[in-house]
Amino acid sequence: MVSAWSSTRAGAVATAKELAGDRTVAVNAGDVGSQILAAGLVDEVAMDVVPVVFGSGKRYFGRIDRQHLLEDPHVVIQGDRVLHLKFKVRR
Repeated sequence: MVSAWSSTRAGAVATAKELAGDRTVAVNAGDVGSQILAAGLVDEVAMDVVPVVFGSGKRYFGRIDRQHLLEDPHVVIQGDRVLHLKFKVRR
């Protein structure tokens, strides 16, 4: 991940936190999300589950080279045909 502010993942996250102040910094899934997760820079993972089964597609976090454990969900909100979940990343 390269940004206008930093050439490292940790530097980009640190800059985002500084700019955000007391607000939340969110990173989307995919390749960037997997890079930040692999670097140990993710505190919480949010997922929305909908009742759709695809035969193929892209992985939620792109390529991940090792296992990352999540705690049991601490937020569970059931909506209309959607389940919103939030998990703390286990350290």
